[in-house]
Amino acid sequence: MIQELIVTTQNTAGETHLAPMGIHLRGDEIIILPFKPSTTLNNIVESKVAVLNYCDDVRVFAGCLTGRRLWPLQAAELVNGQVLTCALSHTELELVRIEDDETRPKLFCKAVHSVNHAPFKGFNRAQYSVLEAAILISRLNWLPMEKIDAEIAYLRIGLEKTAGDRELEAWSWLMQVIDAHKSHKSSSDTQPKLDQPKAEQTL
Repeated sequence: MIQELIVTTQNTAGETHLAPMGIHLRGDEIIILPFKPSTTLNNIVESKVAVLNYCDDVRVFAGCLTGRRLWPLQAAELVNGQVLTCALSHTELELVRIEDDETRPKLFCKAVHSVNHAPFKGFNRAQYSVLEAAILISRLNWLPMEKIDAEIAYLRIGLEKTAGDRELEAWSWLMQVIDAHKSHKSSSDTQPKLDQPKAEQTL
């Protein structure tokens, strides 16, 4: 099973990094699969810990993919890490072993502490739409623009029927990224191709 959530990690300087990711659950094993290179990978290898944040505020997912990573945090209870203040629940992890890979190593972790903070009241269709759109944003350089446009058009139906203020704000951030990508792609088609720095890939 794969769960979409927010992973918080810290480096040795105490700086916290947030990343939306699909976490694999296999029995009692929790597997995090960050891409190389990525801040999440570096932080977990250094600190040997991470925190999983179960969150229904989709603005955090959209924000992490659009340069808005400053969300309120509080200290974890058993590991040296941070928890999203808006998390409905969180699980603190310790790294057990690493299965290396050139592209996407597997980090096998165990849960050492879990806390429930607030009841989960269920996702509506707009929240689903934002999460799926966020996944598309993370794959802008992989997928044909025609496919992204078609997916967004479908997701917009559920969004417009059920969205609240949070979902509309998150959606607007994601659409700004798509519009900027289209503009950049259109202008770059007439210019020499340059190597672009590789960003952390999540979700």
